[in-house]
Parts: sequence; C-alpha cells; structure tokens
Amino acid sequence: MSKTQQTREICGLAPIVPVLVVDDAAQARPLAEALVAGGLPALEVTLRTPAALDAIRAMAQVPGGVVGAGTLVTPEDVRAAKEAGAQFGVSPGATDVLIAACEAEGLPLLPGAATASEAMRLLEKGYDMLKFFPAEASGGAPALKAIGAPLPQITFCPTGGVSPANARDYLSLTNVACAGGSWVAPKQMVQGGDWAGIEALARDASKLMD
Repeated sequence: MSKTQQTREICGLAPIVPVLVVDDAAQARPLAEALVAGGLPALEVTLRTPAALDAIRAMAQVPGGVVGAGTLVTPEDVRAAKEAGAQFGVSPGATDVLIAACEAEGLPLLPGAATASEAMRLLEKGYDMLKFFPAEASGGAPALKAIGAPLPQITFCPTGGVSPANARDYLSLTNVACAGGSWVAPKQMVQGGDWAGIEALARDASKLMD
C-alpha cells in the first residue's frame, strides 16, 4: 500500500480533521476522547508547543483515534513524531528532504501545496492526496475548484481559515476529501475542560457532508 493510499484512508474517516494546538499534555487524552466520541477520529496535533509530542503519546492510546503530527518541517520533526506514536504526518509545504524522511520512517504524509505547480511536483513524486494551505489566504474554495479542473487526479484537504461558515463550500468540491479545522477545539473550552462541549462541536462537524 502506498503512503498516499494510507493518507487517503485517514482523510476519508470524517469530513473534518481537528487541527490541535495542545499547551498542556494532561488535557490531550480527554480532548482526543471527546473528539473521537463526537465522530472525528483523525486528529492532527501541531508541533507548535513544548507539549506536542507528549500530547501525541497520550492521544495514541485513545481507542478509535488516529493521531497525526502537524507542522512537520524537518527530518528531526518526523523522527520525533514517529517515535511519539504519530500514525501520519502533515506539513505546511513539502521539500525533498522532508518527503525522504517520512518515507524512511514509514510515516504517511499529507504534504502541503498552494499552487498548481506545487501540486504537480508532488504528483510526480506519487502524492495525490494533498493539503491545500493556507486555504482561505490562497483564494478559498473558488481557487481550489479552479486548480482541480486541470488536475482531477489530485484530492485535497483544505486547511487554514476553514470555519463552520465556509466548510461546506470546500467539502462540496469534487476534489476535496476532508478539511482541517481548529474550531472544534476552542482554546477556552480545552483549558476549561469542557469535553462535553467539544464533543458536541465535533458531532456537528462530523455531519458537514450529510
């Protein structure tokens, strides 16, 4: 099975992949349990905080969850994420060095692309499931629809500025499998331990393709 096939399967689990910035690893497991219970099993923990790797370790123990590491930039990021238990990786862009590191570690990668040229370069390397980032700043759903016309063999997960207000615009496109969103885990709700509230947000997001 190719790396892209695995990434496609993960992206097909739910309409929204929560993009999570975890400041306190103690909150990681209950956060993951709430999101999974709400119907969002694929979770992206961004490597933007000191607690991120410990959060991945904790979330990897949650039944039904598929935990990935976001903001992969260096081979060191890839190795640390894999060691922590990440089952997939997400990057804001893509470099040959980063791709080689993911392939060496056997970590399925969702690489970022914002232009047709970037998407075509990744397609040449065998990647046809890509992250469209930054989605809103790059023209939003109209831009992604336009890129998809000449490149129908590529599927995207738009991330960056996706919200309940525009998520359906993206998810209605034929070249979109899912979208990345941070609104399902608001910082105040996480810090306050409002897991029931987060589960409710996740449940609403899980129905966006219905």
